[in-house]
Amino acid sequence: MRSAKRIGIMILSLAVLAGLAGSVACQKKAAESPAAEAQKIVTEFEGTVRAGLGRYLYLSTASGFDLVLPGFDAATVVGKTIKVKGNLLTDHPPVFLVDSAETGPGQTIYTRSQEFQEEDFVEMKVREAVPALTITGLNKPEEWEGKGQGKVYGQLQKGDVNAIVLSDDKGKEIARIIVDSISTYSNYYIQKLRLFDEFWFTLKIKDSVERRERTKTKAIFHADVVGAGLY
Repeated sequence: MRSAKRIGIMILSLAVLAGLAGSVACQKKAAESPAAEAQKIVTEFEGTVRAGLGRYLYLSTASGFDLVLPGFDAATVVGKTIKVKGNLLTDHPPVFLVDSAETGPGQTIYTRSQEFQEEDFVEMKVREAVPALTITGLNKPEEWEGKGQGKVYGQLQKGDVNAIVLSDDKGKEIARIIVDSISTYSNYYIQKLRLFDEFWFTLKIKDSVERRERTKTKAIFHADVVGAGLY
């Protein structure tokens, strides 16, 4: 009886181990499949260029991707229908690195001769890691000074001096941030977000505005915009 019991336990244990091994293998296959399929399927897009600046280009048919054409001026094809071929860079989502682009059969306008360089591109995970600033008043410099970087939700006002306007829940202006520069990648995203009045800006925080000037203009500090998006 004891021998039979031991054999039974051994058979049951082997069955459990086999089941677990099969389950892990299936999970691994399921986890790898989407990435593998993305690499196989996402190789070309065709559509009208909705936004383009510097090397960055956006097609509505490639929603969720930023098409990157190193060495190309994407502004020259805004409004045109093009077909691009390339590959998704899984190490730099959501970058789709374009190998070639054409405006019609046999009408090639771009052939890639350079590799992708990060330059002003900011990884999504890097932007997500930047803390949001809580700005509650003009005379609370501790809310931004010494932070280095920060995110704010506001509206970009363009003029002789560009500024990001921060408002409370009722739409009343709380403060404004003087924008000294906007990266090409950020400007490209601002083009994409033209239907939105407000969105998130990732900032490199610079010098504070003097207290007297803050009270007069509501401008609290200078910053460079290094990222823009809905989150």
